[in-house]
Amino acid sequence: MDDIFPSPITPSTPLRTQGWEAVLLSMAYEAWSSVAAVVPRPGVSGRTLHLAYAFCNKLTARYSRSFHLASSFLPAGKRRAIRALYAFCRTADNIVDTPGSDTERDPAAWCRRILSPDPPADDLLAIAWGDAHHRYRIPHHLMEQLVDGVAQDLYRARYRTFEDLAAYAYGVASTVGLMSMQIIGFSGEEAIPFAVKLGVALQLTNILRDVGEDWQMGRVYLPADELEEFGLSDADLAAGEVDARWRALMRFQIERNRRLYAEAWPGISMLHRDGQFAVAAAAELYRGILDDIEAHDFDVFHRRAHLHSWRRLKMLPGLWWRARRGLSL
Repeated sequence: MDDIFPSPITPSTPLRTQGWEAVLLSMAYEAWSSVAAVVPRPGVSGRTLHLAYAFCNKLTARYSRSFHLASSFLPAGKRRAIRALYAFCRTADNIVDTPGSDTERDPAAWCRRILSPDPPADDLLAIAWGDAHHRYRIPHHLMEQLVDGVAQDLYRARYRTFEDLAAYAYGVASTVGLMSMQIIGFSGEEAIPFAVKLGVALQLTNILRDVGEDWQMGRVYLPADELEEFGLSDADLAAGEVDARWRALMRFQIERNRRLYAEAWPGISMLHRDGQFAVAAAAELYRGILDDIEAHDFDVFHRRAHLHSWRRLKMLPGLWWRARRGLSL
């Protein structure tokens, strides 16, 4: 098995925390207490397990080219597990976003089936994730927090304040970062706040990129009090007009988002060395989406911000150097 806990690393930069983070950290530390709850390892053949992980690899490549690229820098065992984690999260999200019966849209019931110690022989995701869950001792409560976070989209479409939004981001993204950290390996509990903050940063980028798509689905993730502060209403979101008010709001959002990335960056040095570049790449590739939003005049109504493949590859050498040297963003 890959090493889970590397030797201790002393961070060079202290973490700056804000008021909204206290609640998130309490949830993270509570979830971490369930790390000892290890499910029995599914008894499956090597060929079946290979097919299961291959399924997760294909699903990751289909839904997130950036994540697939970033995770390719991990050693084989950790790469398989991280992509199984992505497949677990992506499928939970799809259950909520896909119309269907109440049973089909019940993430908790799906989670219980996926986490069964005896997964169905034809459920490749359950087989792969069951193996990764056991192999890397993923805290069970983190998975429950993620499913609860994803399920919010079934009954909640608005967030009044950034504090409310950050709690949602913890459920759907910081939990993923914490589980990823368990797979990659880390120095100790001092790494947890950085993983929580990076998860919020990544989810906020998703939200800024998908404003137009989310509106079409009846969801508005941008905090209502901040929309009001910049003089924007539902009518403005429906019109999709990029005016001075919208640009001002997006500049504010992007500035905060970049600050979160910068404050989370020192935590990468607390990860096992063989996973630092992969996490740095994921963070930087996502952060680059903010540049693309700016470059297209903050229009997230009529196009989906993204990075071209050539730009992703161009970023990697400099990023490798900064990650290895522990340099700031």
